[in-house]
Amino acid sequence: MDMAEGGNAGTLRFAEEIMLLLLHDHEGKFARVPGWSLDYALAGGVLMDLALDNRIDTDLNTLVVLDETPTGDDLLDPTLDDIAKTEGQHDARFWVERTAGYADDIRERALGRLEERGILERRDDRFLWVFRSRRYPVIDGRAEREVKLRIMGVLFSDVIPEPRDVVIICLADACGILKELLSRREHEQATARIEQVRKLDLIGQAMAQAISDIELSVAVLQQQAALQV
Repeated sequence: MDMAEGGNAGTLRFAEEIMLLLLHDHEGKFARVPGWSLDYALAGGVLMDLALDNRIDTDLNTLVVLDETPTGDDLLDPTLDDIAKTEGQHDARFWVERTAGYADDIRERALGRLEERGILERRDDRFLWVFRSRRYPVIDGRAEREVKLRIMGVLFSDVIPEPRDVVIICLADACGILKELLSRREHEQATARIEQVRKLDLIGQAMAQAISDIELSVAVLQQQAALQV
């Protein structure tokens, strides 16, 4: 793997960055993307963090464990343990799908950590004493601005992106998050650059392809179900 080791106490994990990318900071609500799309983005984020921490590696056919030693991070270690204990060889798509089954836990852990860091504040809006909705207004917007500006800086320049920027762009593009983040014109302008960035890392390619394949399968199933109604 040609990426430098990632993830430390001061670095947000990809699951946290994905939630910040989707956040409308002026109202504390998240952009609407299909639930399964967000699940796959969060799953891909966990797997990519494990790759950057040199715990796993993958090609287009097989994902393998390089080091079973726990990272000490409760966002990552359950998945690392699952991969290490599962018999047989499986590809990135298998692990994206399997990890996506735990996406609710991953999302809640990520949001909880953003609260603990003082980046977000959880607010439950009440109506007649019933919880109606949950919002996460930004307390400290530096982290949210930083991740969004990093992406913009890569997409609208010819700078060589850092490994983490390659990954977050791959994940955000594969799951449709970039279309929420950018205007239609900006997305059209950035299309060629997005494709260029996606080619910079084999693991990013494998993960993005796995997510794309899964989403295509879901779309076909939804179309078939609609035709049967």
